[in-house]
Amino acid sequence: MAIIEIEGVTKVYGVDGVETKALRGVDLEIEEGEFTAIAGPSGSGKTTLLNIIGALDTPTSGNVRVAGRDIGSMKGGELSKLRLENIGFIFQAYNLVPVLTAIENVEFVMLLQNVPKKERRRLAEEMLEEVGLGELVDKRPNQMSGGQQQRVAVARAMVSGPKIILADEPTANLDSETGKNLLDLMGDLNREKGTTFLFSTHEAMVMEHSRRLIRLVDGAIVSDEANG
Repeated sequence: MAIIEIEGVTKVYGVDGVETKALRGVDLEIEEGEFTAIAGPSGSGKTTLLNIIGALDTPTSGNVRVAGRDIGSMKGGELSKLRLENIGFIFQAYNLVPVLTAIENVEFVMLLQNVPKKERRRLAEEMLEEVGLGELVDKRPNQMSGGQQQRVAVARAMVSGPKIILADEPTANLDSETGKNLLDLMGDLNREKGTTFLFSTHEAMVMEHSRRLIRLVDGAIVSDEANG
């Protein structure tokens, strides 16, 4: 069953009267449980596509359905609810809250979901153990390595059981060994929990780990194939 459906999506940005076509008629379906990378050089449109899927941006034209919902017909509050209930985000820059500890960062999404405090703490502790950071629960981001911070970001994205994880260049700021370990971890979580992972990347290592590889050039899909 398709959890992401995209039909004829375009995105045009206009700056000072100059139009830039970031996406040009993209058609794409992602099935539940996929571990898929959207690859392409800088400026190919991959981050724009991920942001549209995550309801962080809107297409200029075309249709987008996420978890069975037509997001083009939804308003701000509905979109926020869709993201909160269905989508976890992992960013290149980690995006942890600097003044919060690891466990408080992981709890943050559940706080927005009104999960009771005791339950939040239990789930956050379990998730940090699962990503190998059980001993760092009380550390703040500036007391952790880049790899550890990104593991906290993975734990935060996964803890509330979203259907989809959108990961934008998740290994770009990591050394190759740390990046590989993180991809192995996300692969394990994908297999164990059935969560759909969709990456944007220009890194060979992420492409090699994916089980489906979609290549984007100048805002258009130029290839889409099973990988490995």
